[in-house]
Amino acid sequence: MNPLKIVRTLCKRLRAVSQSPAAYARSIGVKIGKNCLIATRNWSTEPYLIEIGDNCQITKNVWFHTHGGAHAARRIDPTFDVFGKIKVEDYAYIGANSQIMPGVTIGEGAMISAGSIVTRSVPPGEVWGGVPARFICTVEDYYQRNKKFNLSTKGLTPEQKRQVLLSTPDELFIKK
Repeated sequence: MNPLKIVRTLCKRLRAVSQSPAAYARSIGVKIGKNCLIATRNWSTEPYLIEIGDNCQITKNVWFHTHGGAHAARRIDPTFDVFGKIKVEDYAYIGANSQIMPGVTIGEGAMISAGSIVTRSVPPGEVWGGVPARFICTVEDYYQRNKKFNLSTKGLTPEQKRQVLLSTPDELFIKK
């Protein structure tokens, strides 16, 4: 490997780990709205094709793919290269270890369950999951089914939250 390429790769990796995930994403060209919680650093090789709306949560190890499959097709056409922009609309949630494929839009307020591979656009207000991701229910249905488990800990200090969780009876926790 070319020594200059090694230095560039090392500098890129150092920049990735020395900044917050959101700051790193912005520095490489991802468009990110306001009040987002970003925990991934996996933004494909064309991060400038990715747009995240306001109030989104992108959890750990989510992978964004803005291209794919071109290498195999280059036997037919050596110049072949295809791309797709990715858009995550306001208030969307993407669970850990999910993969978002080229050309996908995650609709406003949609939820993607952990470990999903999203191969087509997700309408607003829907919960999708699986491999490949498919419709599970609406966010409203999800809320109605789970509101009995709501412990209202959002906004508490970590110690207050710990006290609430350790004093909560087992029947108020989700069970699968």
